[in-house]
Amino acid sequence: MHKSISSLAHTFAQGVGLSALAAGWLISLPAAAQSAPQTEPIAEAEVDETASDTIVVTGSRIERAGFDQPTPTTVIGALEIRQGQRSNLQQVLNDSPQFRPTTTTQVSAGNTTSGSAPVDLRGLGANRTLTLINGRRFVGQNNLNYVPLALVERVEIVTGGASAAYSSDAVAGVVNILLKNKVEGIHLGVQSGISSRGDGARYGADLTLGTSFADGRGQLLLTGEYIDDKAIPDRNSRRNLGSAASVRLNPTVATDLRQILVRDVNNGNTASAGLITSGIFAGQIFNDDGTLRPFRGGTSLAANPAATPFPGQMIGGADGVGLFDAIAVTTPLERISTFGRATYDFGGIVAWADASYGRSRSKYGFLPDIGAPASITVQATNPFLSPEIRSALAGAGQTSFTLGRFFDGPFMIEYDGTRTQKEGAVGVDAELGGTWKASAHFSHGEVDFRQRAGNTRVVSRFNNAINAVSSNGQIVCAINADASAANDDAACRPLNLFGRNAPSAEALDYVTDTQRSDTVTKLDAAAVEIQGDLFSLWAGPVTVAVGAEARWEEQGARSGDLDLAGVFGPVLTLYGNPVSGGFSVREAFGEVALPLLNVEDKVKIDLNGAARYSDYSRSGGIWSWKGGATVSLFNSLMFRGTRSRDIRAPTVGELFAVRSITVGPLVDQDSAGRAAANPAYNPAPQQVRTYTGGNSDLMPEIGHTTTLGASFTPSFLRSFNLSVDYYNVEINGAITALSASNLTGACRNGNAAACGRITRDATGTVVEVQSNQQNLAIFETSGFDIEASYVVRLSDVSGSLPGSLRIRALATHVREFVIDTGVPPAGTTTTRVDSAGDVGSGTGNTIPKWRGTLSLSYQDQAVGLDARLRYVGGGKHNHLSVDNPATATLEGLVNNDISARAYLDLGAQFKVADKYTFWANVNNVLDQAPPISPAQAMYYDAIGTYFTAGIKLDF
Repeated sequence: MHKSISSLAHTFAQGVGLSALAAGWLISLPAAAQSAPQTEPIAEAEVDETASDTIVVTGSRIERAGFDQPTPTTVIGALEIRQGQRSNLQQVLNDSPQFRPTTTTQVSAGNTTSGSAPVDLRGLGANRTLTLINGRRFVGQNNLNYVPLALVERVEIVTGGASAAYSSDAVAGVVNILLKNKVEGIHLGVQSGISSRGDGARYGADLTLGTSFADGRGQLLLTGEYIDDKAIPDRNSRRNLGSAASVRLNPTVATDLRQILVRDVNNGNTASAGLITSGIFAGQIFNDDGTLRPFRGGTSLAANPAATPFPGQMIGGADGVGLFDAIAVTTPLERISTFGRATYDFGGIVAWADASYGRSRSKYGFLPDIGAPASITVQATNPFLSPEIRSALAGAGQTSFTLGRFFDGPFMIEYDGTRTQKEGAVGVDAELGGTWKASAHFSHGEVDFRQRAGNTRVVSRFNNAINAVSSNGQIVCAINADASAANDDAACRPLNLFGRNAPSAEALDYVTDTQRSDTVTKLDAAAVEIQGDLFSLWAGPVTVAVGAEARWEEQGARSGDLDLAGVFGPVLTLYGNPVSGGFSVREAFGEVALPLLNVEDKVKIDLNGAARYSDYSRSGGIWSWKGGATVSLFNSLMFRGTRSRDIRAPTVGELFAVRSITVGPLVDQDSAGRAAANPAYNPAPQQVRTYTGGNSDLMPEIGHTTTLGASFTPSFLRSFNLSVDYYNVEINGAITALSASNLTGACRNGNAAACGRITRDATGTVVEVQSNQQNLAIFETSGFDIEASYVVRLSDVSGSLPGSLRIRALATHVREFVIDTGVPPAGTTTTRVDSAGDVGSGTGNTIPKWRGTLSLSYQDQAVGLDARLRYVGGGKHNHLSVDNPATATLEGLVNNDISARAYLDLGAQFKVADKYTFWANVNNVLDQAPPISPAQAMYYDAIGTYFTAGIKLDF
């Protein structure tokens, strides 16, 4: 922990102050039923009569009545699931302040994560958040699209390291999804949604069937869910989401380098229809019929507009277009998820079997052709030009002109990604007598990921097709005009670039093809565990849990022949090098709960410790551990704390991504003194061999987590809970890949691992760099989680009032979020970059200092009403974009401040005749706009006001 104790105390006081304010408001409400610490109070009308009676303590292997585990846990229950009426569980969790919405339908537009729904706890990366279903791993790489919402009973979020309990990936914490294990009858739901602008339609249905047999000893359960979530393609339909960008504030002043974020920044040198940028027709664009008209440009951002008539950037312009004009607001997703379970109680031994199948597909206009040449030389004799244009060019003695074309419209790349998940699991839970019990399970799962990027330009064919000539009265490709030429391509069709929709279907079919990737990921997992009370001490029983686990992971991928041949060019090649490989791990673990003191209704002290030894087939053995304690006072106040050592093993992709080589120039950032030592030293060699890809020598990341907190459940205010928890996470040897030049910079700064990846010749000149995945980075984050909740049965206020009222507030304050790769960002001298409070979409590690939710819910037997306020704190677009007083120029972003946003959501449910429940929901009621975003908005709602409605039927 790098912050001073006084700083920590000040921040803690701020958090407690906020909690006290919320608590003061809550205390003004009447008292309700007593609730134990760390137990989410549930209103009487909300109790699910089919819920399991099993004690589940996420973050600990110990299951014992009265045991309070020291690791803080947040529970997301039925109310939170219904409040936003989200389309999947990931979106439900992303509404909670501890999660960073790294991958969502609005963030994934324009990248190949479309169709995936992982969660990212603390912003440390989805691969550092372990997700479980009923306490066991499942295949799918943390993809929650395949979890049917209708079957989720609750989600328990461990907001501290839990590798000792659950193994690798739990560096940031654990998300344990607890499903209903008993359902009776038939439950059907249908829903639809639409935005206030009439787009983004969503349709869905779910069906759950359950029945018992053999006098209740057996249970069969089956559920299925279908969702069709349409895309919102037009970014300009939302304020601040078009082609916004940072531009020079005063481009004509050489000493003023300040930037400003503005809307509608477009290209001044290209147009969708083709813009002529030289010669007698300069400044005109093509209509679809080949005629010309003046280009309706905007305000030039060139330093000398008179000398630069076609600037790279301009503001506005009716014919202007920018990259983000062609990228969707949200991506579509069509998915089906099914789950089935069978259980049978043989008397002391319960056998169970689970099976699941899920399929998701995302297909949409992916990206414009960003690799196409922005400027193309067109011969004046091109037969696609009208006779009038060719004649005018000839009369002016002009043999060619340059054409700037933005390749959207018919040149848009079409992404089509389909993920299919299949998994089966079997297990037993056995009562062994007394307090002893055991469990065991085995699961096998597979994910087939089929990706296609259609309508991608093939570079050589495109070059052939744009060189059109006239032959025998026909327009043909020049390579085919000479029948004796050796490079004929009979398939070539000439391409007309003069007009947005001028290219023929035949020409487009010739110049484009489909990129292909097929990946199969497999997971086999087995575990056995036994636990019980060893003996009793003066304060209670000493409970232990011991067990063993094994896991086998593998991935095999294939890319298309054209992808491997590199025909799509370096910019657009998505699937050049497939990943194939696997690893296994065998583990043994143990945990103990040790009571030290128990004075009834006065003081209770418990210690908790856990350890795990993991033996990885690639990297060998490694320990993880946890130690913690709880101190409870007067059944009202509990203090807790933990310290843990957690690990994350490298993924198959990080280990086995196919090695590739490039040869090219490098700027050596570690050049000090080398020329003096050897005059032949070259600080900028031109033919450096750079290897990229996976690294089979990677070691597990090691994290250390500290949590300190307290929860307050006063006896004088029943059903009130208040908790405040401090967390500090430090990860060393985090896996990352640096560029070749940045590796030399990291070596200069003393990073020995970076130095080991660089090979120099006798003169000191770099000749080879291993720029693959490496254990190089350091991550650090710390902050506070705050929760307050209160439930009151209104009959306690007045006997004539029905129902219950629940208020809940969740907040997270991030004190620091540091990433240190060993290389200082441009314009800085420190390698430690703390991005806490950076909330701009263009910042790679954006995370607000404050996020929170405040919800109010009323429920009786027939009516439910919800109101929720989601808060995202303000901050800087990028704290590094500021003026440097040491320089003579003005620098930085002038509108760097982003104000806070608050989103209001409202919902209502009405039950009729005990069988029919009608519901409606409105998210972002006030249509709060996101800040100006040059990239995809992450924390901010880009959709605007959204309506959903549906009906549930119970038989």
